[in-house]
Amino acid sequence: MLTAYEGKLFNGPNDLWIDQKDNIYFTDPYYQRDYWARTKPDLSKQSVYVLLKGKSKPVLLDSTLKQPNGIVGSPDGKTLYVADIGDGKIYKYAINPNGLLSDRQLFFNKGADGITLDERGNLYLAGNGVTVINTKGQEIAHIDIPEPWTSNLCFGGKNRDKLFITASKAVYIMQMNVKGVE
Repeated sequence: MLTAYEGKLFNGPNDLWIDQKDNIYFTDPYYQRDYWARTKPDLSKQSVYVLLKGKSKPVLLDSTLKQPNGIVGSPDGKTLYVADIGDGKIYKYAINPNGLLSDRQLFFNKGADGITLDERGNLYLAGNGVTVINTKGQEIAHIDIPEPWTSNLCFGGKNRDKLFITASKAVYIMQMNVKGVE
C-alpha cells in the first residue's frame, strides 16, 4: 500500500490514470474530510506523481499546481492532461519514454474535477456540466446537466459509447456518437 511520500502522508490521492506500461499517474490534492483525525496536510504542496511499474516509491512530477484533480493520458502514452481545479486550468505534458514528464503547456483556461478522453482526442471536463475540448484546446461543446456540480465522468458500456457522469445528486448516462479510450 502506498500512503506517503518521503515519510509524509499524502494529502488525499484523488484521480489516477494507468498507462500501457502499467505506470500509475495520480493527483494528490488536499480536501479536508470530516472523518480525518488530521486537520492540516503533512505535505506543503498539492502535486502530481507517478508510481513507475516495479517501483515501490512514487516520483514527484509537478508540485507547482494549486490543486491538481482530474488526470488522463492519451492512448499512445505520449500525452498527459491534468486539471488544476484550484487555478482553473488544464495542463498538457509530454510523457517521456522513462515515464517522467516534460514540456508542460497550458492547454485550456478552465479547471475541472474529473476528465476523460474520446477516440478523437477530445477532452471532457466535469464541473459545471461537461465541457468538451478539441485537440487544439478549443471548446467545441457543452453538455448541460441539471445539477450544481458534475464530479467525474467516463465512457462505458459494451462499446464504450456511453458517457457516465456523476453529479451532485445522480448519475447521468448519455449515448454518444464517439467512443471513449479509457
